[in-house]
Amino acid sequence: MPSHKSNLDARAFSEFLASRRSTRDFVKDKPVPQEILDQILTDALTAPSWSNTRPFKIAVATGDVRDRISTEFLNRWDSLAKGRNGNWLAKLKLVTSRYGLPTSNRMSAKPYVPELKPRAQRIGAELYKVLGVQRGDRVARDEQWAKNYEFFGAPTELFIFIHKSLGIWSASDAGLMIENFMLSAHAHGLGTCAQGAVVIWDDVVRKEFDVSDDYRLLTGLAIGYPTDAPVNSFGANRLDPAEIVLKLK
Repeated sequence: MPSHKSNLDARAFSEFLASRRSTRDFVKDKPVPQEILDQILTDALTAPSWSNTRPFKIAVATGDVRDRISTEFLNRWDSLAKGRNGNWLAKLKLVTSRYGLPTSNRMSAKPYVPELKPRAQRIGAELYKVLGVQRGDRVARDEQWAKNYEFFGAPTELFIFIHKSLGIWSASDAGLMIENFMLSAHAHGLGTCAQGAVVIWDDVVRKEFDVSDDYRLLTGLAIGYPTDAPVNSFGANRLDPAEIVLKLK
């Protein structure tokens, strides 16, 4: 029987985990070799799963498919941003045409509860400072948000769908798989960025891929080679374990 003991140095592993960053600027014209992507997917599937059901599907968008999805996302975002920030005529056009309004996962735009909001506000402020976006500059913020729909230049975008029947357990299994995927990509010198921003228009992805109605879109995931842009060195604040470990009554 294979041994469960690992020869991996524990300290080196901790340093490796801490060195992972979300990549927000990729080398677009440097594709991920298929054999490397296949290995990363194989590594991802070593994650544990509820009764080994693996209740998720992955749509891998590259080339023309990736570009078509990106173009449609950008067009919809442009319509949504103009309607949200413009005058009453722009708002009326958005409401009547409905082009740009979410077609899926509408609750993803729900405000954070008071307990969690400060964490989101902190990373937003720190990230935008690195990007040079001033507080209150709505135009610059919208331009930065639009980069989500360019997948930050990544040559490959993954869309992870989860089976509706298992509810939160499908999301749990997908999360475990995604973390393995990200760490394997990191080990191969690649960058990744999970993208909740893309989940509001799943019909765009379904137009390109044969996805059963039994599955719903959980997240997007950009993958590629990072550039040397300063944003790729940005590190989110890490919580101290004491902040999440429950105390006894």
